[in-house]
Amino acid sequence: MELSNINKSTGFSRGKKRVGRGSGSGKGFHTTGTGTKGQKSRTGHSHKFGFEGGQTPFYKKLPQIVGFTNPRSKEIYNVPVDYFNKFEDNAQITPEILLGAKFKSLPKYGVKILGNGELTKKLNFKNFTYSTTAKEKIEKAGGKIE
Repeated sequence: MELSNINKSTGFSRGKKRVGRGSGSGKGFHTTGTGTKGQKSRTGHSHKFGFEGGQTPFYKKLPQIVGFTNPRSKEIYNVPVDYFNKFEDNAQITPEILLGAKFKSLPKYGVKILGNGELTKKLNFKNFTYSTTAKEKIEKAGGKIE
């Protein structure tokens, strides 16, 4: 057996394409793989990533579905003035004293005292932020703000 005597096996070579012989010629006729009708079958079809045919895209629905947390918000704990009535008179009160009683950990941006309720004790406050009504109530009760 020699290389010049070997015959080609069946299916080895394709027949040439029949050009201009209608839809059965193997050229890809009519829809050419794009399906039938609709926006995606037309020539020049393109739209941006995430386009859902005019429906509100998923990435735009997310803020309404999940919600939104402001990245610039500051973590501040608020404590009403009447909470401090359980301390003794003339006690020095700092945010660290509230750790066991009120908070598990101190917030990054401190503790703010709000003017809710009435203060009956004379107390000394240090390292807090205050609302204007809270300042008035503390000074009215005879307390000091440092």
